[in-house]
Amino acid sequence: MQTDRIKKAVVELLEAIGEDPNRKELANTPSKVADAYASFFRGIGVDPLSVLGETFEAVDAEAVILKDIELVSICEHHLLPFTGVAHVAYLPNKKLAGLGRLASVIEVLASRPQLQENLTAEVADALEAGLEAKGVLVVLEARHQCVASRGARQPEVNTVTMASRGLYTEPGYRAEVLGLISK
Repeated sequence: MQTDRIKKAVVELLEAIGEDPNRKELANTPSKVADAYASFFRGIGVDPLSVLGETFEAVDAEAVILKDIELVSICEHHLLPFTGVAHVAYLPNKKLAGLGRLASVIEVLASRPQLQENLTAEVADALEAGLEAKGVLVVLEARHQCVASRGARQPEVNTVTMASRGLYTEPGYRAEVLGLISK
């Protein structure tokens, strides 16, 4: 992260919109934005498989489901946040991951400029590869500030995306897991 470049860019942006970056209320804005960007984009360059950590042997687990994993990401089209929840399910083959590690995969992938559709697919791909799962299903529900604050101005709109891999691409398997997620 190039903090000094971010600060200079924020000063330029403030000037471009007709503001005085030296105005008392804006004096710390470049530093605050640089700090925020360091947090928002901390997943850039991080391999999501690296956060899965140690896996454990699976013994007859039919499905592992985590619901309502909170996420914050930044839309790569407008650099505005979208927030929501992820629901993930996987059908273990031989490996289980610590439950918190699944949330960490989402955190890493969400902490970079993203499109919700791509984020959903990237989480599914990472879990399928890292766990060698028989099936993976990921559902993301999010509200986008680019929809709420500009253009359509629809603050209550939720966007839902889904990605399935392996056995969960088959309608019967997918329907059963979606039923458990929706409870």
